[in-house]
Amino acid sequence: MLDTRELGRRPGSQREVTRTVPAPADLGIEVLRVPEGSPVELDLRLEAVMEGVLVTGTAEAALEGECVRCLEPIEDEMSATFQELYVYDDPHDKHSSPEEDDEVSKLQDDLLDLEPALRDAVVLALPFQPLCEDDCPGLCTECGARLADDPEHDHAAPIDPRWAGLTTLQQDPEASE
Repeated sequence: MLDTRELGRRPGSQREVTRTVPAPADLGIEVLRVPEGSPVELDLRLEAVMEGVLVTGTAEAALEGECVRCLEPIEDEMSATFQELYVYDDPHDKHSSPEEDDEVSKLQDDLLDLEPALRDAVVLALPFQPLCEDDCPGLCTECGARLADDPEHDHAAPIDPRWAGLTTLQQDPEASE
């Protein structure tokens, strides 16, 4: 929560804020996330406007996850930008519907909750399918071996199932001597 009382509801006034906050739980996607409790660096500009407070900022955080092709661990850093308008809470406003309230971020007692805007910005900035390397070959479809570790990885050509019965007739050359 950020306190906006210093802006005084005077349109045109602004304030720069730099904070380090712990990352909330579940900040990310299944395969790539910001570890819970790790530091998130926020660089914010709060501007008072007629309707409320406009917050513009960037968030920088460390990421951890796994490659979607080879499942190797990934550690990286990311930066996300966001902008959100927090509307002054007006108890006398009879025209707002409950549907509009869900779509609009509101100030509560001159405090604003950045977590939803931060969560949206970070999740949208993450790659949908993170890779350990741009040209990661992934895993072998037959045995699951990591192809980056063994680029020459190969399997014998599969035997046609119609001829598979003949493999039992094949003898070991050393056994026949």
